[in-house]
Amino acid sequence: VRSTVDQLVSRYARRVQLPWTGVVSADERVWILIYPPKDERRIRARLEAFELASTETGHKWLEIDVTDAYARWLGDHEFAEQYFQKPSLLPSTQQEFAEHLRDEVEEQLLGAADDTVAALVGVGSLFGVGSASQLIRSVQAQVAGRLLVFFPGHREGNNYRLLDARDGWNYLALPIEAGEDEE
Repeated sequence: VRSTVDQLVSRYARRVQLPWTGVVSADERVWILIYPPKDERRIRARLEAFELASTETGHKWLEIDVTDAYARWLGDHEFAEQYFQKPSLLPSTQQEFAEHLRDEVEEQLLGAADDTVAALVGVGSLFGVGSASQLIRSVQAQVAGRLLVFFPGHREGNNYRLLDARDGWNYLALPIEAGEDEE
């Protein structure tokens, strides 16, 4: 029996080798790789396998890690000391952080060719301080190739739930999941 991570690498490798058509909507350029939150470290340890699957098919790989984006943003914020002294003020900063994160990710996407897989890693760290769905929607139009979102959670139909803990959101991206039909 192959591990969930091995199954995901295999499924992704099959997906990335299929021909890419240039005429697809922004939603269709988003691939969401879904895995149980408990497998986050295993997935991160195998990121090179996903990169290799991409480059072996002639695609470029651009890794965008947002894991520490909130900590960096808050640490550099002009009112950081006030927020640390009075954390109850932090919820009022969510929109400001969302805009900062969108700008940061869009900056990294600049110049990525239409044969590039932009791998968005660390979206689980947005739980409670940001929104994975808002981030994906706000940057998807800037993706020339494909946006591969590493998503710790689950999916029911088109409804995605980050970390299995919140109400999900409906999204039309292409899901990549481990499955029982794997050898």
